[in-house]
This record gives sequence, structure tokens and C-alpha cells, in this order.
Amino acid sequence: MDQMIHIGMDTSKHVFQLHGVNAAEEPVLRKKLRRQDLITFFGKLPPTAVAIEACGGSYHWARVLQSLGHQVKLIAPQLAKPYVKRGKNDAADAEAICEAMSRPTMRFVPVKTAEQQAALMLVGVRDRLVRQRTQLINVIRGYAAEFGLIAPTGLCRVEPLLERIRTDETLPALARELFEMQAAEYSRLEVQLEEVEDRLMAWHSAHEASQRLARIPGVGPIGAAMLVMKTPAPEAFRSARHFAAWLGLTPKDHSTAGRVRHGGITRAGDEVLRSVLVVGATAVIRQLRRGQSAPASPWLVALLTRKPPKLAAVALANKIARIAWKLMVTDESYKAPASASAGAV
Repeated sequence: MDQMIHIGMDTSKHVFQLHGVNAAEEPVLRKKLRRQDLITFFGKLPPTAVAIEACGGSYHWARVLQSLGHQVKLIAPQLAKPYVKRGKNDAADAEAICEAMSRPTMRFVPVKTAEQQAALMLVGVRDRLVRQRTQLINVIRGYAAEFGLIAPTGLCRVEPLLERIRTDETLPALARELFEMQAAEYSRLEVQLEEVEDRLMAWHSAHEASQRLARIPGVGPIGAAMLVMKTPAPEAFRSARHFAAWLGLTPKDHSTAGRVRHGGITRAGDEVLRSVLVVGATAVIRQLRRGQSAPASPWLVALLTRKPPKLAAVALANKIARIAWKLMVTDESYKAPASASAGAV
């Protein structure tokens, strides 16, 4: 067998398809392995560059192969898909991954450590709990409205609504029992969410980079922690604009024949991180319009006179992302401008 220079591997739960090529880019390996045979095969193989799609379980296998002496490169699925020639099967996917990794301009995803993945799991669990709490609150409000019990919007209004339900003797006994069951579930979610947020704040306090990013207006501790967790290698981006584009905060490009046409934002990248930055920017704009914040930059004031607040929030989130990238790369701290003329956030 010719000496392989790199291998593309398509992964699944139990079956792994390999496609290897030699220095002349000729296929020298087409092999399907079961999960229990994968480590044995790569343990006997000389150190080789292996490409895997960045998906569920890929970080685990990347760490395993690295421990065996191989060089692992993770590729975003959307960057490997264009190299699938025709059809959709494991062999074609493995060949496409192998082809994509050989491109000189290909971008790769850094391999996360087990500790980094555990921290990201903390963010994911918090997001799930918040969504479950919101869903439960909407259910409680909907059922209460059917019995004529209406409460103002807001998280702080839920407990008074539940108290009114408990003391309302006109409700049927079955309804009160079901409301009490939902109230107990709500209390349980609140306790779990508080515990997860305490752990997240402890993680934030233990990381200097996260504390520096939290000083940026519109970021906050949770946003700063997510930026550090989800960007383990900020230096991999060539510029702040590339980082903002990775987050999906740059406009779509439909330019052709010298005519520039920009659309809405691409919404690429991490949806949760992007939404946190946009929500933070929205809070900054809300405080500015209420006169509750320090003097803003002329750029933001002029933008709000020309554009709707939602569009301005996305533009401000783009700017916040660029500032965050700069601070992560240079290890600098955010310094508020001495005057509004400084043009900062």
C-alpha cells in the first residue's frame, strides 16, 4: 500500500467510513470499520493527518486519535458538503472530507478539550432550563386565562399569579391540583436554574479573559463566559470582521458584475452566542433611549436616527463582537472612552 498522507473519516454511532489518499492524491484506502475496531486500526497506523466533520462525538474521536499520535483536523460540515460529487452515502462523504482537507484555503475547527466541552455543557443546560421555564410560564398563563385569571407580563408576575390561583376558591378542585403540580415544577426549575447560573458565575470569576470581556457594554458575565467558552482559539480568525462573520453578524453578499448587493445578516455560526450579543446590544440601546446610560458614541446616535432600533442592535452587536475579538487576541482590557468623541460603544 502506498504511503497515505491524509485520511477523511465519516463518523456515526457505530460505523466509520475511511478514505485515504497518497501524495499524488490517489485513493489508497477505502475501508469501513465498526466502532470497536477503530482504535485498533489507528493504533497500528503511522502518524497521519485525519479529517473529521465537526459534529456530535467528533471532539471525542479527535482527542482519541491525537493520543495515538495522529494529527486531527475538524471541518465544518457546510465547508465539506460542496466536495460531495453526487449522491449521499458514507463513502462519498468520507471522500469529500478527504478532498476538503487538502484545500490550501480550508478553515478548520480547533479541537476542544474535555474541560472546554464540560463548560459548554453548562451553557447548554442553562439554555434548556430557561426554555423549559418560559414554556411552563406560558402554559400556566394560558390555563389561568381560561378561568379569568390574568396577570401582567414579566417573570416577577408569575409568583403572584400562582398565589392568586391557590387562594381562588371558585376554581374546580381538579384545576387547583393541576395548577399546584405546575407550580411545583416551576419552583423546581427555578432552583435548578439558580444552581446552574451560580456554577456559570463561578466559572466566569475563575477566568481572567471572561472578566475582561464582561466590561464591554452589552456583554455582561454570561455573554463574556460564552464568548470565551465558544471561542477557544480566537487567533484562528484573520481579523475582527472574520470573527463577526463567523457569528453570522455580517450581511449576505449577492454581488455580481461589479454591482454590490447586501442582504440581511447570514445567521451563520452559533445561534445562542449571536442572540446573546444582540440582546445585550438591545439593552444598551434601550438604556440610551431612556437616558439611563453614559454618553454614547456619535456613530451609535447617528445610526439610531437613520435606522430602526432592531437593525441598529444588530450593527452594535457586530461592533461588540469585533471589540471582544480584539481583547481576546491581544489580552487587553476594555477602556471606556474619555468622551463621546472617542467613538466607542
